[in-house]
Amino acid sequence: GINAHPAVKAISPQAPMTDVWMGDDFFHNGAFRQTYGFDYVQEMEAQKTDVRVDSRTDTFAQFLQEGNFANAARDAGMSSLPTARAFLEHPEYSRFWQAMAVERALHRVEVPTLEVGGTWDQEDMWGTQAQYAALHPLDTGHQVFLVLGPWNHGGWSGIGAGATLGPLQFGQATGDAYRRNVEAPFFEWYLKDRPGFDVRGVMSFRTGENRWQQYAAWPPQPRDAATRLYLTASHGVALQAPAGEGAVSYRADPAQPVPYLSRPIYSTYGSGSRWSTWMLEDQRFATSRADVAVFRSEVLDHDVTVTGDVTADLFAATTGSDADWVVKLMDVYPKDAPEPLPDYQLMIAGEIFRGRYVRSFEHPTPLVPGKVTEFRWSLHAVDHTFLKGHRIMVEVQSSWFPLYDRNPQTFVKNIMSAPAKAYRAQTQTIECSAQYPSHLELNVTPASLP
Repeated sequence: GINAHPAVKAISPQAPMTDVWMGDDFFHNGAFRQTYGFDYVQEMEAQKTDVRVDSRTDTFAQFLQEGNFANAARDAGMSSLPTARAFLEHPEYSRFWQAMAVERALHRVEVPTLEVGGTWDQEDMWGTQAQYAALHPLDTGHQVFLVLGPWNHGGWSGIGAGATLGPLQFGQATGDAYRRNVEAPFFEWYLKDRPGFDVRGVMSFRTGENRWQQYAAWPPQPRDAATRLYLTASHGVALQAPAGEGAVSYRADPAQPVPYLSRPIYSTYGSGSRWSTWMLEDQRFATSRADVAVFRSEVLDHDVTVTGDVTADLFAATTGSDADWVVKLMDVYPKDAPEPLPDYQLMIAGEIFRGRYVRSFEHPTPLVPGKVTEFRWSLHAVDHTFLKGHRIMVEVQSSWFPLYDRNPQTFVKNIMSAPAKAYRAQTQTIECSAQYPSHLELNVTPASLP
């Protein structure tokens, strides 16, 4: 699709690795995907057989004991291997990573392009939407299309694919429907001039309602039409901005990080791994922790649909000089939901931001202890209906371990080799005030809550 050969008539990037530092395989907004990066090097570069890493060790305990990634790489004998060296030497968004970023090379639409991705893709959800965002403004000939389905990585492929994912049932084989109604007609049209491809621009499977939607573009609504969902000091959510003072605080201790899965957590692709569906795991294992700030709506008395980009706009302070912020948007099921979903806490969107990069991804700087700072980042786009009887919930935490390496919470030049003494417990404060109204920006229909 870049400098395309004349024989190339159409392409379909599916879960494309677009920028492995900004939001795909190896980093997300500066936070290092530790276990995934470790297993990648072990499988792809530490051997010549492509045997998957299959350890029955709880990687939570393993990486906690190692302390930092430099120690883990050294003990595995892989410090000098190419990708491990890149991790160790380029933790910031250096020219090394920038040179590989595909969206930086997308200057025109050279061939018809069908972008495909899953809303629960545990590896490359960012890339699909980033490529579409780069190409769509350049599309003067209606040749760029996007499909987002209720899939994990590659979940749209295979016979009978996409009927279920984790605990969810969609009432149809969504992968089969995509290949039959979109992918095959797309190539039939552009390769053989056969009619039948009638996608307007974007197809998205709306979860909750479990039905396909078509849009002219993605996101469907302009950014300035977004609704603000405010976090309140009483641990609620509201559509009205707070009127006075208020804040929510928690103590984050790197010695006891929040896991991204309930333990034990095995190697990425090993036997017993739950990697493929970790984004759909019931989040109650995290919600009960004292180092997780929880904000809930009342029980919904009508359906609420969120479509398009979800952006976290967090006003926060730390007693340290660095911090990670994780924000998760969740659908809480009612007690009478069918098994296994009673009281289930389903993550609809979630993303991490490493505080040291708030001013620049290329040049990290320490945070000022106690100073309220605005952190703003995308949780990516969703198409989901919170059904009547459910609740909308937002969680904020400061670790997501061991998928992401621990932030020492004191500023060091390179977290990959942070000394043990740098890892210190700190108090994190989420502001919920008129001056500093922490919120999510999202497109809500209808724009009302109980």
